[in-house]
Amino acid sequence: MTLVIHAIERLETFNAFEAMLARPGPWVGGFDFPFGMPAELCRDLGWPLEWKALVSHCSSLTRQQLRCTLDAYRNSRPAGSKYAHRATDLPAGSSSPMKLVNPPVALMFHEGAQRIARAGVHVPALCDGDPHRVALEAYPGLLARKQLGIRDSYKSDTASRQNGLRKAARRRIVEALRAGHPLGIRVRLSDGLERAVVGDGAADLLDAVMCATQAAWAALRPRYGLPAGAYGAEGWIVSA
Repeated sequence: MTLVIHAIERLETFNAFEAMLARPGPWVGGFDFPFGMPAELCRDLGWPLEWKALVSHCSSLTRQQLRCTLDAYRNSRPAGSKYAHRATDLPAGSSSPMKLVNPPVALMFHEGAQRIARAGVHVPALCDGDPHRVALEAYPGLLARKQLGIRDSYKSDTASRQNGLRKAARRRIVEALRAGHPLGIRVRLSDGLERAVVGDGAADLLDAVMCATQAAWAALRPRYGLPAGAYGAEGWIVSA
């Protein structure tokens, strides 16, 4: 299969993100933030184990309340196992959704999952919704590091660290995607877009391309390629 990407749209506000989710389908989207929380954490804190109820509970907390709750839970755990993980985190190589810094994925969950839930989209294994608008959890780091084996850092939010080595790593990723590696999806970028993707030091554009590639892979598979056990409040990263 060939995935042709004609344009990449930047969504700078939550309102823009919500408007995108409301667009009529058919579409399948890959979203780079955790959709759920570890079942272990939910059980220990008495949080709901059903996804929509969990998202509703967490969205009722302020950012600071969520931060304090997770800090207290982490501090209650023994050294070496401060963070609970989802079943998908190990095969995907992803951080625990509890994490509040580097990257702050708990806050990404807090803002993102509630908007996915409110949009009425279909979230496979987690929530039935509009079958023509499908939201999947994606993770570019899985594709780049575990599936392509790119060990060099390919991005930085700090301008002074956006160097030639990182640009070379982005170019290797783009070349692999063009050849159909690692998911069997040949990615074609429109004129000028490939230069922009390789040249973007923060790699927001490249991450978007990788999320789209994971979503395309999932769209070709029964159950979007999710394993039978990907239920409850945790969710699953596609292609893991």
